Amino acid sequence: MKFTLQREELLTPLQLAIGVVERRQTLPILANVLLRFNDDQLSVTGTDLEVELIGRTTLQTQQPGNKEITVPGRKLLDICKTLPEDSTLTLELEKDRLLIKSGRSRFSLSTLPAEEFPFIQADPSMVELRLPHSDLQYLIQRTHFAMAQQDVRYYLNGMLLEVKGGTIRTVATDGHRLALNSLTYSDPATNTQALLPYKGVHELLRLISSNAGDVTVGVSTNHIRVESPNFTFISKLIDGSFPSYERVVPKNSDKHVILDRHSLKQTLQRASVLTNEKFRGVRFHLENDLLQIQANNPEQEKAEEELTIDYKSPTCELGFNVDYIIDVLNTISNDTVVLSFTDNETGVLVQEQTDRAYSAFVIMPLRL
Repeated sequence: MKFTLQREELLTPLQLAIGVVERRQTLPILANVLLRFNDDQLSVTGTDLEVELIGRTTLQTQQPGNKEITVPGRKLLDICKTLPEDSTLTLELEKDRLLIKSGRSRFSLSTLPAEEFPFIQADPSMVELRLPHSDLQYLIQRTHFAMAQQDVRYYLNGMLLEVKGGTIRTVATDGHRLALNSLTYSDPATNTQALLPYKGVHELLRLISSNAGDVTVGVSTNHIRVESPNFTFISKLIDGSFPSYERVVPKNSDKHVILDRHSLKQTLQRASVLTNEKFRGVRFHLENDLLQIQANNPEQEKAEEELTIDYKSPTCELGFNVDYIIDVLNTISNDTVVLSFTDNETGVLVQEQTDRAYSAFVIMPLRL
């Protein structure tokens, strides 16, 4: 086995697949990536048994035959990244070692047989969707921050992808906040849903951020597959029921606050300096066209800010985790943001004015 290729031809698919390869593994084969040469195409596969990533590239020089081998993924990546641009690499297998030559550089990496590499066996029957990668990126990017990470309620450690009645939406919640975003989908007859794990969501977002064109999404009972010409993403799904998110989104709120997003964000960032490091609480005092923001900490330090707003309802006080609000303000793109609520004990709905899609961000208040 001997192949010659350009540095970028190996580096590009390797960078797509490497995100799933953990630095510490219980099985040695999981630290490796599978290199598969098939005529004029190279694919690089990485897995952690829950998520599988395949990066692909077309080779300029056709390589005869169909060969495959596994090598340590992160070591190979570090070698490729530190070689000069436009380098030519020669890969040659000698017994159980892969020799990599480039100019005056020589490297020898251990290998393991390709037959030992574990693949995720996805269900053959899948409901398939096809949509622009920008739509999928939009939905995930505006939702993923609200996922829980290590909650005992395991079904919160992920993101719901749902297609129903001509709408595709993503929903995530950690029990204290909720993010919901939706777009119109071309086929109103398609109905399916998938609960993606935390790590899979972040890897998928990384993949589609570097992609262009359309992607094909396949959803089955236990797996999701997202495919483009450059990559294939396969993930096991969380086996659980996502909470009834529609009941969490406030309806018929009688109090509304219209604010400038940039001014609110800057004000909260200043006030957050003096919040309690554990609870990160800020107090909103609302009265006629005025918002007073207050924060304090156990050292008796205080921050007070005022903003002119559009608010005509009775005087009210609300408490929030400041990081939750800033996360939403970082996600919203419009200059104007609207807060809707009923009282200081129910969730506050945060929205922006947009015609492209429907978005809802819900933040539960704190008792301060």
